[in-house]
Amino acid sequence: MKELKRVVAIHDISGFGKCSLTVALPIISAAGIETTVLPTAVLSTHTGGFANFTYRDLTEDIQPIADHWKSLEIKFDAIYTGFLGSFEQLDLISHFFDRFKTKDNLILVDPVMADNGELYKIFTPEFAVGMSHLCKKADIIVPNLTEAALLLGEPYNPGPYDEKYISGLLKKLSGLGPRQVVLTGVFFNEKELGAATYDAVTGEIAYSFENRVPGYYHGTGDVFGSALLAAVMNGFPLSEAAGIAVRFTTSAIRKTAAAGTDIRFGVNFEQTIPELLKDLRIQD
Repeated sequence: MKELKRVVAIHDISGFGKCSLTVALPIISAAGIETTVLPTAVLSTHTGGFANFTYRDLTEDIQPIADHWKSLEIKFDAIYTGFLGSFEQLDLISHFFDRFKTKDNLILVDPVMADNGELYKIFTPEFAVGMSHLCKKADIIVPNLTEAALLLGEPYNPGPYDEKYISGLLKKLSGLGPRQVVLTGVFFNEKELGAATYDAVTGEIAYSFENRVPGYYHGTGDVFGSALLAAVMNGFPLSEAAGIAVRFTTSAIRKTAAAGTDIRFGVNFEQTIPELLKDLRIQD
């Protein structure tokens, strides 16, 4: 039996509404990877579509947790970051990278801060600059099109796109520092939606698309990022890992739409995990 790999997922946790850690933990664990968590905040629900949610900031806990782990000489095969709520957290996680990065592990940064052409209301343009500095330390980054524009300081393009535009974005994003880039929300026509990947070492650019499901579904970025990391950690090349993540996310969206689930509640990824394990070839 192969050695169990370990990931630390650094995200917020919402008690209700599937996103962030309540998505990352089950998906990555189901893929046969030990998942350690470092919560950045605790919320009663996520912030998309819910009112009067509670929010407890955990910034002050990040450093003591890291110190304890370091004293135990805990090591990680991957570090996976998502929502970070402040400049201070950006600095703390940057320091975490410096302390826990090794020559053999990887850092995946999902620069969660914007969507649909708009920065989330809790952030400022200066935060995007700070996030770009964090991305410099990553091996893989997974921005959507809005986040890509903010990281590069460019105007947002709502699409549809073409290969020349997307390839240009991928290469400029890699120029920030990461060797590999996965760009989500890519579409060349209104019927298909997916992701584009770029490996700066090989120069390979690849695309993965599925038929678009109408509507906007919360938490899909976290579902995608978690499935992507699970595939990479199971030895799949980046382009294949992105294809697995696109299929998994799209299937979860389809199941959610078919069930008529309130879109605020997140997608029905739990019912799709058997498909993910089959794609990862670890279902037995």
